[in-house]
Amino acid sequence: MGRKTAAITAVGAYVPDFVLSNQILETMVETNDEWITTRTGIKERRILKGEGKGTSYLAIKAAKDLIDKAKINPEDIDLVIMATATPDLLVASTGAYVATEIGAVNAFSYDLQAACSSFLFGMSTAASYIESGRYKKVLLIGADKMSSIIDYTDRTTCIIFGDGAGAVLFEPNEEGLGLQDEYLRSDGQGRAYLNMEAGGSLLPASEETVKNKQHFVHQDGKTVFKFAVSNMADVAEKIMTKNNLTREDVQWLVPHQANKRIIDATAGRMKLEAEKVMINIQKYGNTTSATLPLLLADYEKQLKKGDNLIFAAFGGGFTWGSVYLKWAYNPR
Repeated sequence: MGRKTAAITAVGAYVPDFVLSNQILETMVETNDEWITTRTGIKERRILKGEGKGTSYLAIKAAKDLIDKAKINPEDIDLVIMATATPDLLVASTGAYVATEIGAVNAFSYDLQAACSSFLFGMSTAASYIESGRYKKVLLIGADKMSSIIDYTDRTTCIIFGDGAGAVLFEPNEEGLGLQDEYLRSDGQGRAYLNMEAGGSLLPASEETVKNKQHFVHQDGKTVFKFAVSNMADVAEKIMTKNNLTREDVQWLVPHQANKRIIDATAGRMKLEAEKVMINIQKYGNTTSATLPLLLADYEKQLKKGDNLIFAAFGGGFTWGSVYLKWAYNPR
């Protein structure tokens, strides 16, 4: 045992109250419930309403849920990592604001952006800080207000995304539990197929970029789907092979919730039965950085100490990867 590992010791979550159902979307764009359900598995998604509420609002709610459930003092948190693709503001760190608002006044904080892989990459980062021995409590938050960058007249994207947030606390473990291994990848050629063209240094905001709807997410659906299916399945299988895991050894697949067909393909490559696959895409759609922690929150009571979890995600950029983690506590 001996080796210090980084284990998840608490989970928190938050989704907004407003439910954007497939039936409501039918009144907004040319689509229907059967078409959306068949192609994506999504029935509804949550949308954050209200003036002045950004991604930080979601993140603060999820973090406070974790803090309240775990009964921890936020002043004991050493670091807050904010995984998000939709920060409140450019330049000013959303994570720094969130840390202050939740009372983590002794923590340093920053944002981590890797599109839909942000939380997965954040797991690797949080674990590294813990394993170094320099920090004992690292709060990793995945939150996105995707509705702020979605064109609700574009049926290729508006049916997919929703808003939400989840948070996990990483702490040292000496029982051999926690993060065991990772296989993380990226390919910069992918940014041509899934992006938000304007608003960055390459194409600053202008009257023309607003008029051309270049501040919304655009994707080449077929290309992204093809890459996501092959790469998510590939890394999930690789992490199992690398660690000599069989289907019997794996208790749960924790897959990014982008499309039910991608999830099924990943589980199929791992030869996992459906009851071992965490899924909530039907309720929330794709919440980008929040999908993985929202799954943990929804399934927390079914998780047992020592369970082997395989996380897999794919995001714009392209970014993708898989993490192998042993669960550290029994249902509370």
